[in-house]
Amino acid sequence: MRVAFIGLGVMGYPMAGHLAAAGHDVVVYNRTAPKAARWCEQHGGGASCATPAAAAAGAEIVFTCVGNDDDVREVILGEHGVVDGILSGSVIVDHTTVSATVAREIHAIAARRSVGFLDAPLSGGQAGAENGQLTIMVGGDAEVFERAEPVMAAYAKAITRIGPVGTGQLAKMVNQICIAGVVQGLSEGLHFAQRAGLDPAVVIQAISKGAAQSWQMDNRWETMVNGEFEFGFAVDWMRKDLGIALDEAQRNGARLQMTELVDGFYAEVQKLGGNRWDTSSLIARLEKG
Repeated sequence: MRVAFIGLGVMGYPMAGHLAAAGHDVVVYNRTAPKAARWCEQHGGGASCATPAAAAAGAEIVFTCVGNDDDVREVILGEHGVVDGILSGSVIVDHTTVSATVAREIHAIAARRSVGFLDAPLSGGQAGAENGQLTIMVGGDAEVFERAEPVMAAYAKAITRIGPVGTGQLAKMVNQICIAGVVQGLSEGLHFAQRAGLDPAVVIQAISKGAAQSWQMDNRWETMVNGEFEFGFAVDWMRKDLGIALDEAQRNGARLQMTELVDGFYAEVQKLGGNRWDTSSLIARLEKG
């Protein structure tokens, strides 16, 4: 299949690579052209285009994975954006974590051009993208989803259609709300263990096979104890995601008291200089105190 990939960041770069490895004809666009050229060289072909519209021309599916609401609007709806080049009958799959409002807005504009649209935010981070083991939450029409799902399988271990457009983003909000609570709980548990004079390694061995077990515990406890945060999903991005969830809660009436609290804790981490630290750095504010 001829596909386009817009946005070659820490997630998009390897995801586009998996599409090429699966045999698809991949064209790419990135705001910094040298990175797109490097991708083409690394993956033995493909084309780097000067605009999103040029990348979308002739593509059956256009994937986007950029930064935030404004970035998505720019690459899809802006001057020389995807909608200026995409053909009727094609599909746009947006992997960016954005608001459900933006997803619905783009869907409405795409529909007027007979273009399908899926909001398909990701979970699994950079490692998941590199290893082709992402989890994807998708909002959109069932028939559009059925066309895109086999292609997304090149970089995913789990792909679930949640419901109509916007519900993929809402499910991603649930994901981030849950992660925030788990990481805060793990941070406090490890902090408590150290203050109590316990060996964290022994404690984790004792509790990690029981009800307290989590992905965060299995993969982050040791680096958290060692104060190592230079990897993974950045605090700045987590605050962006939690902000989206808190804004949505204002609209739907959900009470996100814990989420609001942890968002404030991440703001404290930012004040410590941890903007680009991994989200597990919540423990840093406890140790500083």
